[in-house]
Amino acid sequence: MEILILIGGFTVVCLLGMPVAYALGIASIAAALYTDIPLEAVMLKVAGGMSGFSLLAIPFFVLAGAIMAVGGMATRLVNLAKVFVGAIRGGLALVNIVASTMFGCLSGSSVADTAAVGSVMIPQMIKAGYPRLFAVNVTISGSLQPLLVPPSHNMVIYSIAAGGTVSVGAMFMAGIIPALMLGASLVTLGLYVAKRDDFPKGEAIPLRQAGKIAIDSIWGLTTVGIILGGITSGVFTPTESGAVACVWAFFVTMFIYRDITWSDLPMLLGRVTRTVGMVMIMIGFSISFGYMMAILRIPAIATEFFVHISSDKYMFLLWINILLLLLGTFMDLAPMLLICTPIFLPVLGTFNIDPVHFGIIIILNLGIGLLTPPVGPTMVVGCAIGKVSMEAVSRTILIFYVPMVVVLLLVTYIPELSLWLPRTLGY
Repeated sequence: MEILILIGGFTVVCLLGMPVAYALGIASIAAALYTDIPLEAVMLKVAGGMSGFSLLAIPFFVLAGAIMAVGGMATRLVNLAKVFVGAIRGGLALVNIVASTMFGCLSGSSVADTAAVGSVMIPQMIKAGYPRLFAVNVTISGSLQPLLVPPSHNMVIYSIAAGGTVSVGAMFMAGIIPALMLGASLVTLGLYVAKRDDFPKGEAIPLRQAGKIAIDSIWGLTTVGIILGGITSGVFTPTESGAVACVWAFFVTMFIYRDITWSDLPMLLGRVTRTVGMVMIMIGFSISFGYMMAILRIPAIATEFFVHISSDKYMFLLWINILLLLLGTFMDLAPMLLICTPIFLPVLGTFNIDPVHFGIIIILNLGIGLLTPPVGPTMVVGCAIGKVSMEAVSRTILIFYVPMVVVLLLVTYIPELSLWLPRTLGY
């Protein structure tokens, strides 16, 4: 009965339209009252969940990405991508994907990537003669990459949900190869569709202009070097690299690019504060929800269930992928990470699965959910920019799921794709 109150209460409150963060808190309190657990214990878990030093990485990375997003970095990265792939048939589609790869190393957010790159690329692609729906589909599919590369704040959330047992630096490094594989697979699909539908070729950029574009974009790309170089060299922790990235991003956008003014800062900081506030509240209540799950032995019950239905590691991973793909269509990525990680983490030892490897699997699964109706926040943003309906996008995006699922299966069943780089770097 206690489990029904916790899980059922959370589900009912979500269906009533309550934000997920508050639904987690209400369900935790209801279960605590039913089991006579002091509410002080639940509140202490909420407070403790929001007070970890590692959590500072989230506001730092969100702020650095927001500064770069409004500071004209997306436009400069699009221009840089045009230098390399813009002249190929279907070049603007490839530019879109490559720009998403580069901007993802600054934003760490699928929605932010779609908003920034999509605002630049979708109108350009439509004007150049690309189908409107294709332009939207390319944009939102490419925006899956930022979830897998530093500074993805979802990797920080996964580490927190795992009780701090998983290194954020290891997660950052583990996602790089899968992200590059995903980008390469989307580029391959773009080339195929461009040839099949005879999309237009772009114009080659003159060498002198290409040099100016490269110099102009190097300032922003230095942020990527700060984040990746600082972490891999051991000079910065992930949290410290986020703080340094914020300072550098502010310096570049205010004094070099000069695309934002001092009067723009209050509104920018307000948006970042609202975003971080929602994330922190969700983390706090999810910790209390996880505390109640532990008391009610839900992780242990889940372990027994999965061992019962299959003792084979590969079948377990298949069931997990199917389950996460389904769950990802109904709820956003961050709350699903916070809810699912404490449930599945104890099962990993039974099947000898590395938690870092599993982290990439769960993030990639739930990231695909961001592009899938009925919720699909990334899809919603892309549809708004492209001025198309979710129904139309849902009918035409199916071919883009093919490379995503192929990469997901490769990452799932070849652990070294995720683990080789962090192990090589000593994580």
